[in-house]
Amino acid sequence: MINGIDRGPSRHDSHRTITLPEWESYGVPLLRAPREFVTELHLRHLPQPGTTVVAVLSAENRVVASASFGVRPQFDDGWDHRNALLGHLRRVTPHDLKRSRPSRTAVLLRCREGGPDWTEQDGAWMWALRAAAELHGLRCGPYLTLTPAGWQSLGDGRRGRNPHSGSWELGPVHTVTELPPRLPRGVPTAADGPPLPQQPTVAPVTSLSAIRALEGVNDGRSARRTAAR
Repeated sequence: MINGIDRGPSRHDSHRTITLPEWESYGVPLLRAPREFVTELHLRHLPQPGTTVVAVLSAENRVVASASFGVRPQFDDGWDHRNALLGHLRRVTPHDLKRSRPSRTAVLLRCREGGPDWTEQDGAWMWALRAAAELHGLRCGPYLTLTPAGWQSLGDGRRGRNPHSGSWELGPVHTVTELPPRLPRGVPTAADGPPLPQQPTVAPVTSLSAIRALEGVNDGRSARRTAAR
């Protein structure tokens, strides 16, 4: 950075990685409940191998913002990772650069294949997390990995078996297992409530003159039948 302007990677800044002993010496703050934190992020994003999840914790250690994204294999430098993290942080939460001291913490969870031990790519992501957190006014928090062996917080030794890098396959899948039965037209369903009581049938109202005229016709028919006999 020259005169406050980011000019990109410099040939004098080739050490864009952090070893595990260096990371341990930085005094990164510990998570209060790492298992619950990893489980919450996993339920939110269901990361697959190759997915990176960045989260922002409040002063009360609650997740206030998070984002997940994938990085192309050709981008393996800490500088590229820093730019990706910073871009997603700017999308999900405002910066805290105006504060005298950072009150929120940036945490990184990386889902990958391989063993749980530290790798060179982990070192590049550690460097990226520290740089992006500083440029966004945040405190640098823990770096966690999600591998086939489970989750692990590098530097403090805390780990667990679940979730792991393959747990995303066990995520909820919404499918139609049974369709409601088809009812004849006019039959009330359960959503319509209980069936209404049947109303008694009411005979139509007919005038007295119409009744007498009908009786006269019937009497004439009876007389004709008697004469024919």
